[in-house]
Amino acid sequence: MKCPRCVQKIHRAADGCPHCGFSLANVKVLFGGAEVRARSLTDAGGLIRLDDRPKVEKAMARFNRRFPQLFVAVHTGSFRGVANLRQFGFWLLNQGAFEDVPLVNPNEGGILLTIDAESKSAGITFGYRLDAFLTEEDTFLCLSRAHAYWLEGRYTDGIVRAIAQLEKILIKRSRQAWWNPKKFARRVAKPAQPDAGPRKMREGHRELRKEAKR
Repeated sequence: MKCPRCVQKIHRAADGCPHCGFSLANVKVLFGGAEVRARSLTDAGGLIRLDDRPKVEKAMARFNRRFPQLFVAVHTGSFRGVANLRQFGFWLLNQGAFEDVPLVNPNEGGILLTIDAESKSAGITFGYRLDAFLTEEDTFLCLSRAHAYWLEGRYTDGIVRAIAQLEKILIKRSRQAWWNPKKFARRVAKPAQPDAGPRKMREGHRELRKEAKR
């Protein structure tokens, strides 16, 4: 992953960024240290028209049905700059308790899209369970698909487009995991044991594999 403050590459398991010293404690000072209760769709920035909310909710529900072990969330607001936007996404995915997400779906499997109404910027933060399936290049591609819509103020269309691109990427990666499980197993939190064999390794990606075959 990349440090939310200095954007240098760091290991997700590190206590802090070796380049700038950033840690979760820093964002707790900025945004609070207590657990935050929120909805998976929070439009604090007022970017989504009331009539358009069903379109976003439908896209989110489609993603969640296709990948029931994951969830996608959207949060808009005013964060006073790209740096704060990145740090807020990191903080919310660590401290957030999403009321409408099943308890069996931890934040480690969450994908959070944040949009800054003032700076007109956006970012995507994802939990460590997705480290094997998503890259920074993937999230940049998702944002790129939405960029033209957001420039025109069509935030709903951009959000829907970004979520649809996420689906495409994860379907592709789940198929790759089926054919080459070792490549993906080595980067997940609890990889299969070396002597478990290909069949056991594939079980770790069973849910994503099911979706790829639909």
